Amino acid sequence: MAKYLISFPSAAMVIPEGEFEAVVHDSHAVIEEAKAAGVYVFGGGIDEAVPPVLVSADGSVAEGGYPWAPSLDGGFCVLEVPSREAAIEWAARIAKGCHCAQELRAFGYDPAS
Repeated sequence: MAKYLISFPSAAMVIPEGEFEAVVHDSHAVIEEAKAAGVYVFGGGIDEAVPPVLVSADGSVAEGGYPWAPSLDGGFCVLEVPSREAAIEWAARIAKGCHCAQELRAFGYDPAS
């Protein structure tokens, strides 16, 4: 079984007025389905109210993330499924629940992790 990251940036989630409650319901429902199926590892969203900091190897802290990288925001979940095809199926279900397209990435296996 492999782990996959399914995510979306905040800007992708454009919710028409009056549909927020439906999106919350639909997105929570698909996560409950993933939990019931035993494929859910964890998930959540980046707290955009807390600014990132960049921590160096010497322990020094600088405000902000990498200046050259796009900001990291939005929501994500990690699922453990038997195949890429299964991950794509779950990503489609999550896209439907969240009302926005999802990015899918495979985690590389590191036996030391």
